[in-house]
Amino acid sequence: MPHQTFPHEADIGVRGTGATLDEAFAGAALALTAVICDPATVVPREALTIDCAAPDVELLLVDWLNALIYRMATRHLLFARFEVKIAGTRLHATAWGEPIDVARHQPAAEAKGVSFCELKVCRQADGQWLAQAVVDV
Repeated sequence: MPHQTFPHEADIGVRGTGATLDEAFAGAALALTAVICDPATVVPREALTIDCAAPDVELLLVDWLNALIYRMATRHLLFARFEVKIAGTRLHATAWGEPIDVARHQPAAEAKGVSFCELKVCRQADGQWLAQAVVDV
């Protein structure tokens, strides 16, 4: 799943791309994990279902990433695999992951929330979808 992080002052940007909006949102979620640890170290053992709705797709991205951050914080989980289905401005997703193992995952940061800074969800000139936001760490 194409994803990347990018520097942003004291915070970190997350970016996902894909042939579909679903893939771009899944990529942004994987980039969120990459802010915390190497996603390759996370075993997708447990599945959680997440549903979000928002007035537009940009706010939907914020809600989606914040829902993941909330579940990571309250359930002490990290996620490595995502299946996202978006219909209009509603999202239904499954995230697979496992409990945090500090020795194995070696978390480098704690994601606190998603800001509206550099928030962008759009189809690019090459036809690929882009979903990006900045995460407060």
